[in-house]
Amino acid sequence: MIKNQLIINLPDVESTLKFGSTLADFFKNKKEFVPIFLNGDLGAGKTTFVRALVESFPGAENAEVSSPSFNILNIYPTNPQVEHFDLYRLEGQCPDDEFFDLLNNKKTLTVVEWVQYLRTEFWPDSALLFTWKDAPTGRKIELTVHGSTTPLLEEIFTFLKSF
Repeated sequence: MIKNQLIINLPDVESTLKFGSTLADFFKNKKEFVPIFLNGDLGAGKTTFVRALVESFPGAENAEVSSPSFNILNIYPTNPQVEHFDLYRLEGQCPDDEFFDLLNNKKTLTVVEWVQYLRTEFWPDSALLFTWKDAPTGRKIELTVHGSTTPLLEEIFTFLKSF
């Protein structure tokens, strides 16, 4: 059984980039995924993390990674495919059915920024929640499991303990 929370210290932008590429290394040979929910203030490093994650996958040379603030969703042609949502503009409104279909698709890696705008009653059974917070130097991420623990979540926690 995993501990409910893990703290990742990110003293600078380079460590945020390394964290994203490290997590990509974990996911490269997986066939099933859990959603990654990102919570943090504007400028906390969420999109920087997503950029490093996406750019570390095969096929990234065809992906232009940016925050999907205006169109709400970017789909990157990587292996595995990454679906990158930004819910900032929803401000509490319920997303459409397509969002929930994508969110519950375990065959693609789904990353959701501004997850605080999605009511928790709509969250899937299992997800990773990364909460960015200020630290004395740089940022820290509080990594918690939402919902039921799965073998994949246990594997992720074990993998990230060494980061």
